[in-house]
Parts: sequence; structure tokens; C-alpha cells
Amino acid sequence: MAQKGVQLDQETISCSICLDPLKDAVTIPCGHSYCMSCIQTHWDGEDGKNIHSCPQCRQTFTPRPVLVKSTMLADLVEQLKKTGLGPAAADHYYAGAEDVACDVCTGRRLKAVKSCLVCLVSYCHKHLQPHHESAAFKKHKLVDPSEKLQENVCSRHSEVMKMFCRTDHQCICYVCSVDEHKGHDTVTSAAERTERQTELVVSREKIQQRIKNKQKDVKVLQQEAEDISCSADEAVEKNHKILTELIRLLEERRRDVERHIRSKEETEVNFHGVCALD
Repeated sequence: MAQKGVQLDQETISCSICLDPLKDAVTIPCGHSYCMSCIQTHWDGEDGKNIHSCPQCRQTFTPRPVLVKSTMLADLVEQLKKTGLGPAAADHYYAGAEDVACDVCTGRRLKAVKSCLVCLVSYCHKHLQPHHESAAFKKHKLVDPSEKLQENVCSRHSEVMKMFCRTDHQCICYVCSVDEHKGHDTVTSAAERTERQTELVVSREKIQQRIKNKQKDVKVLQQEAEDISCSADEAVEKNHKILTELIRLLEERRRDVERHIRSKEETEVNFHGVCALD
């Protein structure tokens, strides 16, 4: 719990522009806080528009607000620095080489937590808040962070491809649907996605059923194999008994023949002996 509290304090005292602990912290009229130099630099770039905005909530201020150092935040930053809390404590929030980075962050960028298919922008947790808090973003479609957002933009008309042409099997934008794809079978991308997902569910169920049937077939085949094996063993055993009995009968027959031959020889010997005496 204590570690979670330290992480919360780190976020509280971090500047969303430079992402480091606040330096000469100032709080602007909307309630968000920044390093004095960071917000000054941000507003210097907007001076030509005569409108000065908050980098987080986009609220605008006219005229340019006067910046006053926040003593309370400055004391809080100093106290946390004494505990050894520094910029490295939040390194796991920063985007690495394999992460999708927030498109709004300046300087060292945070990891994106969501990408918006309407804005075609990826947002970190802080910069995503307006999508959750403002009704203007209610219909925006948020997805997992993606680096391929530009693939959703029509290369011809620079419009988000929110339509799908079933005739040509490709995603198109609204301008395409009334131009080169006019008269084609077109639906919204959301409708096509829903139908594909439904087809996928049905297909998955069929595959699972086929797998179950195959498993049943395998069990049947295994049982048949076991039955055949048992039958084969019984046949071998039976044949072995028959062969043993046949060998025994042949052996008895051989002995009978030998006895018969000996008996015949003895008879002939006796006969010749009698004849010799006569």
C-alpha cells in the first residue's frame, strides 16, 4: 500500500509536458499544474493565435493567465525528493522501443494506453482523460494501442475509412462510397466487423464440434484396435493350442507306426526261425 501511495505522489508532482517532477510549479486556472518554464514555452507558441490552452484538458484562456509559483506544490516536491524519489521512479511509465508512445506527450513520452480510431491518435493515461470526461468524445472508438492507425486513413481522400465495400472486399471512406464505389454493396465497418465476428463464432463452434466428433472417432478406433488386438491374442493362443495338440497327435502316430514296424519285424524273424527248424 505504501508503494502505491508513492507512485500516486509521483504522478501528482510530475509535469505532463516534460514528465519530470515539477520545477517552479505553477497551477493554471483549470487546475492543472506544470513547470513554469514548460507552460510558458507552450503558451509562447500559441501567442500568435491569441488563445492559450491547457495541454491536458484543452481549456482555453483569454487573456494569457499570469503565472504564480505554487508554494504548496513546491514544498511537496521537495519533501518527496528527500525520500529519494526521482524521475527514474516512473521509468516503467515511459515508452520503450517496443511500446506505442503517446502522441500528445512532448519530450520523453509516456506509454500509450489507448488509441482512438476517430482522432487517429494514441494517448497515455493522462492525455486520455478528456475522452472519458467530455461528452464531445463519447462516440469515439478506443482500442488497444496501435502503431498502424494511419492504415485506417484513405490514401486518396485523407478520410478515416469507416465503410466497407463488400463488392471489392476492402475498407473505404465515405467519399469513396459515393465516388468510385458508388452502386457497390457497402456497409459500415462496424457492421461488417460485427458480421465477421458472428461468422467467426459460428465457425469456431463448428470447428470445436468437428474436433469433438474426431475425438469420438479416435476413441472408437482405439477401442476397435484394442478389440482387434485382443481377438488376435485369442486367435494366437487358440492356434498355439491347436498346433500343440496336432504335434502331440503326430508324435503318438509316429510311436504307433514304430511299434507296428517293430512288431512286424519280430513276426517275420519268428516265422523264418520256424521255417529253418522244419
